[in-house]
Amino acid sequence: MKLIFAQGNPSPEYDGTRHNVGFMITDILADEHSATFKPSTKFFADTAEYSENGEKVIIAKPTTFYNETGRSFIALKQFYKLENSDILVIHDELALPFGTLRSRVGGSDAGNNGIKSINAHSGDTTARLRVGVGNAFRARMGDTDFVLAHFSQDEQKVLQETVVPKCLEVIQSFVADNHTVTSHKLTD
Repeated sequence: MKLIFAQGNPSPEYDGTRHNVGFMITDILADEHSATFKPSTKFFADTAEYSENGEKVIIAKPTTFYNETGRSFIALKQFYKLENSDILVIHDELALPFGTLRSRVGGSDAGNNGIKSINAHSGDTTARLRVGVGNAFRARMGDTDFVLAHFSQDEQKVLQETVVPKCLEVIQSFVADNHTVTSHKLTD
């Protein structure tokens, strides 16, 4: 069994923001597998399930706010008796330029409060798919306003055409137990 755990904020006003890129990716993942999200109060998340090559996959979008996602994470992990090695966390990464993906296992939270919450509940050894959202506007807006801002139309196009398909490949590799540490610069 694998858990694909997305970072994001649950309210509709956050749809399409940089902080919710994990939710966007998992929405597309669920659509590709005809999986439907259902609310689960015991997991503090909306969850969907599908099977791939005999492997059950749970997709989770926490209904807590971003900074408290560790509550949802630990509830799912404990209920399903998962090891950290069975979990892939997808989140935005300010330190990476837009269009860069980095896949790794563990590491510090690098100032990401959602990752800080997960690490506090379960340690820092989960696999992560870090989706770069940084650009020149970050310095002008400040981090909080920047991550809560919507992607530009040009960024949305790159996300749909390039970034999301590559993320789906990484997820598929993770589910197949072929997760590797990688870094991809998908845009110029």
